[in-house]
Amino acid sequence: MTGTSTLLGWLPAGGGLRREDWAGRHRLMTRLLALSMAALVVYGALTDGLHNWNLSTWLLLLMPPCVVAAVRLPGHRLPSIFVSFGFTLACAAFVAMTHGRTEAHFTFFIAVAALALYRDWAPFGVFLAATTVHHGLFGLLEPGLTYGHHAAQTHPLFWALVHGVAVLFAAAFQVIAWRLTEAEERRAQDNLDESQAQLSVAFDATPVPMAMLAPDGRILRTNAAYRAWLHLPAVLPAGYRVTDLPLEALDGAANPMTEHLQEEDGSSVLLRNYRRTTDGEQLWVEIHGTSVYDKKGELRLIFVHCLDVTASRRHQEELQDQVRHDALTGLLSRSAFEHDLAARLDSGAPVNVLYIDVDRFKSINDGSGHAVGDELLRALAVRLRGSVPVGSLVARLGGDEFVVALGGSPAAGAEAGQAVLAAFAEPLRLGGGHLQVSLSLGLATGQGEGQADDTVLAADTAMYAAKRAGGNRMHAFSDDMRVKVRERLDAEARLRDALAGDPVETLPVWFQPIVSAATGEITGAEALVRMRAPSGEILGPGHFIPAAEETGLIVPLGEHVMRRAVLRLIEWDEHLGYVSVNVSPRQLAEAGFVPMLANLLAAHPELDSSRLVIEITETALLGFSVDVRERLAMIKALGVRIALDDFGTGYSSLTWLQSVPADVVKLDRSFVAGLAADPRKASIIQAVLWLARSLGMTVVAEGVEEPADWHALRNLDCPSAQGYLFGKPLPPAEFAATLAPRRIVEQAA
Repeated sequence: MTGTSTLLGWLPAGGGLRREDWAGRHRLMTRLLALSMAALVVYGALTDGLHNWNLSTWLLLLMPPCVVAAVRLPGHRLPSIFVSFGFTLACAAFVAMTHGRTEAHFTFFIAVAALALYRDWAPFGVFLAATTVHHGLFGLLEPGLTYGHHAAQTHPLFWALVHGVAVLFAAAFQVIAWRLTEAEERRAQDNLDESQAQLSVAFDATPVPMAMLAPDGRILRTNAAYRAWLHLPAVLPAGYRVTDLPLEALDGAANPMTEHLQEEDGSSVLLRNYRRTTDGEQLWVEIHGTSVYDKKGELRLIFVHCLDVTASRRHQEELQDQVRHDALTGLLSRSAFEHDLAARLDSGAPVNVLYIDVDRFKSINDGSGHAVGDELLRALAVRLRGSVPVGSLVARLGGDEFVVALGGSPAAGAEAGQAVLAAFAEPLRLGGGHLQVSLSLGLATGQGEGQADDTVLAADTAMYAAKRAGGNRMHAFSDDMRVKVRERLDAEARLRDALAGDPVETLPVWFQPIVSAATGEITGAEALVRMRAPSGEILGPGHFIPAAEETGLIVPLGEHVMRRAVLRLIEWDEHLGYVSVNVSPRQLAEAGFVPMLANLLAAHPELDSSRLVIEITETALLGFSVDVRERLAMIKALGVRIALDDFGTGYSSLTWLQSVPADVVKLDRSFVAGLAADPRKASIIQAVLWLARSLGMTVVAEGVEEPADWHALRNLDCPSAQGYLFGKPLPPAEFAATLAPRRIVEQAA
């Protein structure tokens, strides 16, 4: 039993073909059977093998019913049995037609191999049995038509057995091949099943929504994540399509998703915006599609996996919103305003720009604190937005500067500007109190592509004109202002070119003498920068200093002047007491100014730092935002002296004398000019001299141009003087030549 079970277990199972594979093979076998029948009829007619209704004739007459049954009968097994029986008849008829010729028996071996294509025991076994019966029965009944030699005709059963064994051996090898093929197919199927199982696990268990789509949009398969994401049932209805998904396109895409994915070759990425109709939630989906083609290059399916990027998209939109809006006021940011303004101007329609600055905001901010300043800006933004026409662009450019852009004629822009001024006639409510603020407005109108920067610049220029006129008013940009703007831009360009070149040549530093008022002897000098134009012309500071102040180029320019002054101090060590250098408020406000000065002095330890004097203006100190005393104390700690320039022109000069640690007071030229003929000026200068001496300071009178004014200063015992009477600013070489005699105006001594 064990051996039999083992043998049966080894034998092929049979019937393992897929329906379409069996159908293809059965069609082939049926056609071969029909061709065989036709060939036998032709052969019989040619060889006279069909006469007198012999055995071969009857065998051939039985073949057509076999062909018809093979074609018409349902199922698999019965039609294949009739094919098998038909091949037996064909082989037997051929043997009969050849009168048992041995070579004719070869057809049985061919039929065995052909019938093995069914891989089914029924047709295979029927043929083996029918072959054995044919050789035994026909050998007894018609030995002359079955065997072509005398021995077989004499002993038909023996030769039937011989033939049967031979056919059986041939069949055995077919069975072995059949069995090996089944084993290989089983291994391949096992591997395929394992791969499919792995794919199913990877497909169904992954948290990423995935689906397989047919080219016509039918959904072939989905994983759990996909169904949960779109709120789909576990089993989708037959024929469910992409268009049936509970998704409403919000991005206006015309072509369906499958069409877009088919347009791409191989793989594609599609970003779509949907609304999920089951709950109304808006989704941003990144769809990754991979197209699968067959050997003919035809699209079989599209594998997609969907990434829900809604959260990242919303975060991106929030970041873009933050970029587009000012964090403090919620108005448009500078970059967003510039972009939107350019878009409006590109349309060709005229656009009015109102540039707005808060008058005396710095005093409010410094006096009441930054918290109050921020609250003021927020309240100002709310009122500003409510006072301009709907649809206007309203932005905060930074600090206390705002800008509004609106369409219409210049008259409409002027009307909007007046409405803004009127809106701020009433105080702003801040915290528990009220604060009255005023604004300076500049109006400019632009039109055409690429005019955004020029229009804003023009409005900015007009705003400064309004501020210089006293504030709380609006000025419209004019052609005269346009000329000034062009001059300012040209000055900025010249200064940038000069700084980019060799500043020693392009920005020479000249020196004007400071003398002892008593003797006229040179005691010091003031460093004054000039600009050498490409033509060789020397330009005064009025041609480039205002542009340097506005653009911030005053910082590198001031550092250049400071370095040249220090080098000249070292060069003129025995002939010049000190050099004073003007420092602008913007320079002084830079965090790197004091370290730069300290490094410069450290690089020249041979220089007595008290020989360097820094001049600052009292009017500049009024608008200085950093702690003045702290910054000046750091400079004093380096040993550098400080001079208070243009004294007497500010708001509280005497107060500054007490609060600023100055070493030198420079009287403004307005007090010196005409001193000899004006007793009141003499009294003022005498009071300043007395106060300076009491505070340990020295005094320099600026702008001395007349000998009479010099004599008056000597009579008042003023220590030092400076002006064209003693010398104009000179290049270093020419100034050095004046140091030898050490006296400037001999005739006035």
